[in-house]
Amino acid sequence: MRPTRRFLLVATCAFLAACGNAPARDRALTVPAAAPTPTQPTLGGAWQPPAGLTQVPLWPGTPPDAVTTRLLETTSTATNPRRFAGRPVTGVYDVSIPTMTVFPAKTRPTGSAVVVFPGGGFQQLAIDLEGSEACDWLTAKGVTCVLVKYRVPGSNHFYDAACNCHRTPAHLTALQDAQRAIRLVRARAAALHIDPRKIGVLGFSAGGYLVAQTSNILAPAYTPVDATDGVSSRPDFAMALYPGHICRAGGAFDPGLRVTDQAPPTFIAQAWDDPVDPICNSLLYARALDLAGVPAEVHLFAKGGHAFGHRRAAGNVGTWTMLADAWLAQIGML
Repeated sequence: MRPTRRFLLVATCAFLAACGNAPARDRALTVPAAAPTPTQPTLGGAWQPPAGLTQVPLWPGTPPDAVTTRLLETTSTATNPRRFAGRPVTGVYDVSIPTMTVFPAKTRPTGSAVVVFPGGGFQQLAIDLEGSEACDWLTAKGVTCVLVKYRVPGSNHFYDAACNCHRTPAHLTALQDAQRAIRLVRARAAALHIDPRKIGVLGFSAGGYLVAQTSNILAPAYTPVDATDGVSSRPDFAMALYPGHICRAGGAFDPGLRVTDQAPPTFIAQAWDDPVDPICNSLLYARALDLAGVPAEVHLFAKGGHAFGHRRAAGNVGTWTMLADAWLAQIGML
């Protein structure tokens, strides 16, 4: 059974609202009374990559710990004139067949590759805002980009509206998909013309949590299925943009995330006024990395909200990609 149109309308509107509207205390100052409202979503089938690119399944058969569902993967695209530079945002829902799509370097290849995890609260995926647009930035720098469409919903620590609480599922299938994607990229390094020692990860929001998990949880989160699972899933460098799920109730650090000196050099960026994922997520993770002796470059912007991605040209937060470029060059990845 496919999701109802009403369900996707509500889900998309919630996504547009969550991804960066001003907090209530600032709304009177930042949103005029007659401000235009978001458009009605355009619904579609399973997400497809840009023309000329192919997405391939992460698993040779049924993914581990697969959940039986009759829901088919769908997309929903809408525009919020007040956010995201007034351009459409596409969300992907009910992903049961996880994939990866390789975006080849557009300029002279550096030998580096970045595996990208979009955000969406482990309920949906912001596949363009925090996925393909990141690949456009990276490939223009000579970096091969691999966009991961991991399983959602409920595939990692998530907010459950039914109980007004957060839940952690028995099987972290999003982490399984993330680890598998890194292993596949490393196993196929020769075919992809990349250096297996220069494979990084980039994640936004919930995807930033996957960055922290893959950086520190190196044992397989699933029973190995083939020879690829004997390859290391540790990234060589990591970038977490406005990460979530690390800072738990009362400001406690995620008890399931043990940061060690095996974590790679890490770049973190977030805005202090993020209304979705509190700044404590970046602060706690940066502190944990420091205590473990792992170098981290941290940029905290006064303004920027949530889900600024690559569309926030105004203000200092729009400089994060330039700062990341300099950091990538400093660690020898550009």
